[in-house]
Amino acid sequence: MTTRTVNATQELAAFLRTRRERLDPRDVGLPSRRQFRRTPGLRREEVAELAGVSVDYIVRLEQARGLRPSADVVEALSRALRLAPHERTYLFDLTRQRPRNADKPVTTAAPPLAGLVADLSPLPAMLMNHRYDILAWNAEMAGLLVDFDTLPPLQRNAMWLCLMHPQIREFYVDRERVVREGIAHLRAAWAAHPEDRTLTDLIAEFTTHDEEFARLWAERDIKPNGRGSKVMRHPGAGVIAVRFEVLVPLQDPDQRLMICRAADDESRSALDRLYAR
Repeated sequence: MTTRTVNATQELAAFLRTRRERLDPRDVGLPSRRQFRRTPGLRREEVAELAGVSVDYIVRLEQARGLRPSADVVEALSRALRLAPHERTYLFDLTRQRPRNADKPVTTAAPPLAGLVADLSPLPAMLMNHRYDILAWNAEMAGLLVDFDTLPPLQRNAMWLCLMHPQIREFYVDRERVVREGIAHLRAAWAAHPEDRTLTDLIAEFTTHDEEFARLWAERDIKPNGRGSKVMRHPGAGVIAVRFEVLVPLQDPDQRLMICRAADDESRSALDRLYAR
């Protein structure tokens, strides 16, 4: 699959196949069949029966033959494949059935949000857009991660830093989980913003130059994580565990506010020492 441009038809075909193959007939209330199955998961005719469409329709969808399902069919497929809410949203995005924001992608911080980022000190905070471009940050976030002012604008991207920056590449204790969660967000953003060539170029760069990204991207995980924890190996403060929260402002839905706080007393002390410098 290429990410140079968004080929929604091919991605829809691959997504439907992977979700069909992970299901067992017993998961959807179908009787267990005794005969040998050559492929894992449900058969196409079983999906067609559950969704109320023809087998030929499912075949054409999975062969990327240019069909564009209606919203009703997308909803029926979501139920038939037992899609989780985030997967259902992704399917609606792929089929272009979800209403879209006609505004261009945000590349600068909304002034009120930039002010909020500064006011959140001493909590580390930063503002990003759907690509993970870092639009604003406070001194505590720069001290925790990297001095963003020293980076060229094109490198002020949270995913680029995690994958390409020499220091940040080894920063996270559970690196694969952090990368996996970032990819899930980027894949959902990629489906929701098919017109964003900068995003597709960024994904193509990551896929070409980072084997781990390419491997995880191919798994098609699209469950973003807006709340959780990360453990970091800070070169000047040692191991720091933080809890993070990502908030989406109603007035500026393309911007994401990330706020971090210490996860335990040792990490709080480490952050205090770091900021005191």
